[in-house]
Amino acid sequence: MPDLLTEKATPGLNPRQAEAAQVRQSSPGRRRVITFSRGLVGLLVLAAVWEITPRLELLNPIFVPPLSEDLKALWRLIETGELWKHLSASLIRSGAGFGLALVTAIPLGTAIAWYTPVRELTTPVLEVFRNTAALALLPVFMLVFGIGETSKIAIVLFACFFPILLSTIGGVQNVDVQLLRAARVLGLSPIETFRKIVFPAAVPTIFTGIRISGAAAILVLIAAEMIGATAGLGYLINYSNNNFLIPQMYAAIIATTVVGLLINFALVTLERRFQRWRA
Repeated sequence: MPDLLTEKATPGLNPRQAEAAQVRQSSPGRRRVITFSRGLVGLLVLAAVWEITPRLELLNPIFVPPLSEDLKALWRLIETGELWKHLSASLIRSGAGFGLALVTAIPLGTAIAWYTPVRELTTPVLEVFRNTAALALLPVFMLVFGIGETSKIAIVLFACFFPILLSTIGGVQNVDVQLLRAARVLGLSPIETFRKIVFPAAVPTIFTGIRISGAAAILVLIAAEMIGATAGLGYLINYSNNNFLIPQMYAAIIATTVVGLLINFALVTLERRFQRWRA
C-alpha cells in the first residue's frame, strides 16, 4: 500500500498538507534548519513591530519606546556592570531555592509514590499547601524570615517544590507494571529496581515538573524582589518604573526573558542527556 506522504500521493493533498509532508520527509538536519528559520522569522517580525509601532505613534513612545532604545539601555547596563550586579543576585537566589527544591522534592515524591504509609500520611498536608499560591505566602515568609535573602530563597523553594514533587509522584507511580515484574523475575533488589528501571522510566515525567519549576523560580523571584530588595532583576524593573526610566525597565525585562530562555534550554539539554537510552 503506497505511503500517503510519497511524491505520488502529494498532488492529492492541499498545499499546507503537502508542505508538512515534505518537511516530515526531509532529513533531521534540514527539518531543524526549517524550524529554526521559521522561528527566527517570527522573532524578526516581533522586533519589527516593536520598533515601528512606537515610531509611527501607534503606541505612545514614552511608555513603549522603540526596541532599539531599549537595547541601547540594555547595553548601557552591561557596560556599567549594573546588569551583572542585579543578574547575579537573582541567579544566586533562584539557584539556591531551585536546588533545595530538587534535593527535597524528588526523594520525598519517590517515597510517597513507593510506600503507601508515607503517601497516606503526607497527602492531606500536601494537598493543603499545593493549592496555596506562593506569592500569597510572601508576607508570611517575610514576617518569619525577614526581608533578607532567606525569605526570597524560601519563596522560590516553595514555588518550585510542588511541581517537582507531583511530577515525581506521577512518574514513579506510572512505571509500566511489566517492567517491575521483569525486575522481580531477574531477582533485582528494590534499590537496583529503582536505579535501573523505575527512575529511568520516570525521568521524562520528572523533568516536566523540573522545567515548570525552572520557569517558576524566575517568575516568583522577580515578584519577590519588587518588595524589600536592594538588588536583583525584579528590583531593577521596579526601580526603573518608579523613576520613569522606561527604556531601562524594558531592558531589565528583556534580560529576564533571556535568562528564562537560557534556563529552559539548559534543562532541555540536561533532560536529553538523562534520556540518551530512549530512541
